[in-house]
Amino acid sequence: MISKRKAFTTMVILVVFTAFITFSVSNMMALNIGNKMIISHEMYQKLIEENDNMGKVVQLKHFLMEEYYEELEEEILIDGAIHGMFEAVGDPYTTYLDAKDMSDMLMSTQGVYGGIGIIVTADEDGYVSVVSPIEDTPGERAGLTTGDRIISVDDEDVSGNRLDDAVSLMRGDADTEVKLEIMKRNQEKAVEISVVREIIRIQSVRAEIMEDKIGYIRVTNFDEKTASDFQFEMDELTRQGIDRVILDLRNNPGGLLSSAIRMSDLLLDEGLIVYTEDRHGNRKEEYASEGHYEMALVVLINEGSASASEILAGALQDHEKAILVGEQSFGKGLVQEMQQLPDGTGFKFTVSEYFTPSGRSIHDKGIEPDHVVRISEEELLESQGQDLELQDDIQLQKAIELLQQRQ
Repeated sequence: MISKRKAFTTMVILVVFTAFITFSVSNMMALNIGNKMIISHEMYQKLIEENDNMGKVVQLKHFLMEEYYEELEEEILIDGAIHGMFEAVGDPYTTYLDAKDMSDMLMSTQGVYGGIGIIVTADEDGYVSVVSPIEDTPGERAGLTTGDRIISVDDEDVSGNRLDDAVSLMRGDADTEVKLEIMKRNQEKAVEISVVREIIRIQSVRAEIMEDKIGYIRVTNFDEKTASDFQFEMDELTRQGIDRVILDLRNNPGGLLSSAIRMSDLLLDEGLIVYTEDRHGNRKEEYASEGHYEMALVVLINEGSASASEILAGALQDHEKAILVGEQSFGKGLVQEMQQLPDGTGFKFTVSEYFTPSGRSIHDKGIEPDHVVRISEEELLESQGQDLELQDDIQLQKAIELLQQRQ
């Protein structure tokens, strides 16, 4: 009896091959004569080459299934081939996801998942590196900080661009323990730590009123609820007569592009928010149209502010809607899309690069603040473990000072 998974896999291969033939034939000069089609020799050769490549994959799979000294599962070979195809791209943000990882990924965009609460990326040396810990999570309480490298998870090596493997291994059921081998910044010897997983429920927006009736809004990441929660807090501040606000995006690793665009729309009266450009030069632009709030605004950023944070900060800076204070941001300017397949697996892949309204590329460059205020290494480490006291947070103090001048 043919299993549902095997039948689905066979169907996928046939659909992909048929789709290729359909796409290829529909995009060439062709002449129909009755039930025959005449195509150019060049396109005929291209079809033959592609058919040979697909045939090679199928032939090698059959060879292993028949000749390997132990019995093999066809599903594992096919999954491995698909994983390898995505890994061959050489982009840590382009990856194939099994059903569990895909489910976890979808859940995390809703602000809930089981894990330790850190955001990671692949650094220039191929190591899994911490972008920032999420506030009040096991990762933050364990002392993980921006720039820490994760060497292994539960004794499994995750170096060498194994970003998604590391993420998958760190996630899991609440109250279970995960062991990490960490190389701390500016240290030469790795250390081992054990962290107990929790259900991470991210409250991405919180607000308060500070001295001199200055509003303060902290945004920790961009999920499905962030823009609406931000609007609620801004409405509350407006209702209380607040017209000066500090927007804190420090250690905000990003999230949903749509959420950052929606927040930008709330703060900008009009104009370009961001545009993306793919490898073919196709450009997609997002514009502001609402502009709910007329407030003096200072935005705090640092090296842990990435992706969607940089989109928002860059748009506000280019339109001179806000003053940026802090340190140069992380510099992740690539756009990913995610798709789920009928069997529950899926994939994410980089589709374009984004640019600020003035045309600045952020990738590997980051956003430079208008007022550079550096926090020392010791203060940075302390701020990752718990918020600095107000008088010790010199970046926040600078923001307050700038807004006090706007009275």
